[in-house]
Amino acid sequence: QVQLVESGGGLMQAGGSLRLSCAVSGRSFSRYAMVWFRQAPGKERDFVAGISRDGSKTYYADSVKGRFTISRDNAKNTVYLQMNSLTLEDTAVYYCATGEVHTMVVTTNPTEYEYWGQGTQVTVSS
Repeated sequence: QVQLVESGGGLMQAGGSLRLSCAVSGRSFSRYAMVWFRQAPGKERDFVAGISRDGSKTYYADSVKGRFTISRDNAKNTVYLQMNSLTLEDTAVYYCATGEVHTMVVTTNPTEYEYWGQGTQVTVSS
């Protein structure tokens, strides 16, 4: 049984930083790419960042490029999302996800990922 557990969300003032973590169990973590999505109230689930199975390739949405950094520690079966210079528009529930297909390249389509965490709320205040 594959399980993904996010942590690290919370309330932060605009301009601040947060680091999200996603611990994965039940599968060979290092064989698959990992991604982060987010969903704000009343909006679709949007791609935020992705990382290849070995960490050599990273991918970002334009809205977070230069502010967010995705990384992974295959020894700890964990993927991270470092979020800096937070803005009000970053407020959302953040989800980590992985699938059965993607290894080195990720897709921004959420329907292509079979496994999801429960989400962690990030709220940015002014």
